[in-house]
Amino acid sequence: MNRKKELFLLILYAAALIWSAISPVDRFTWWLEVTPALIALLLLLVTYDRFQFTTLAYVLIFIHCVILFVGGHYTYARMPLFTWLQDVMDLDRNYYDRLGHIAQGFIPAIIIREILWRNSPLKGSRWLSFIVVSICLAISAMYELIEFGVALMTGKAAEAFLGTQGDVWDTQWDMLFALIGAIVSLILLSYVHTKQLNKKTRYRWF
Repeated sequence: MNRKKELFLLILYAAALIWSAISPVDRFTWWLEVTPALIALLLLLVTYDRFQFTTLAYVLIFIHCVILFVGGHYTYARMPLFTWLQDVMDLDRNYYDRLGHIAQGFIPAIIIREILWRNSPLKGSRWLSFIVVSICLAISAMYELIEFGVALMTGKAAEAFLGTQGDVWDTQWDMLFALIGAIVSLILLSYVHTKQLNKKTRYRWF
């Protein structure tokens, strides 16, 4: 990916972040939701000289950040488009958080696959997909534990961050959707991702 495209994505990222930060529904929830995107940007900038991702990975990372920015601005239970769908389709909840958790598996799957492909003996291995999916599920479980910890420390202030919307099985559903997202991502994108990887010079983190 050339630097002009990367700069363009960075400008779009900044614009989406600024929009998200303007009068969010709840400022505390906004910080909780957008912090992972801010950390991701910091890591990408710090490691850029040693490791540049493929075009596919960068685009997916940007999409994931936008999902987080939108969720932070409205909260996942109040995203207007999905509230409209809830009303029109007579759904039992706002399903934007489900989209977020599908993305939590779908997008990291390609990022993890790229890191392992380029920095481990797993390139071309039959174990690669299994390990990628396992790591995605572990990340999803870790995120649920983080939500649990934040809720314990802040009480009702974290209700919008949890986004359970009254579903006692919300945590399990979140992890299931992340798992499905990771599997679907590998099925749909592995071929294109491999082609881009084969064109890219090998870099190592260390």
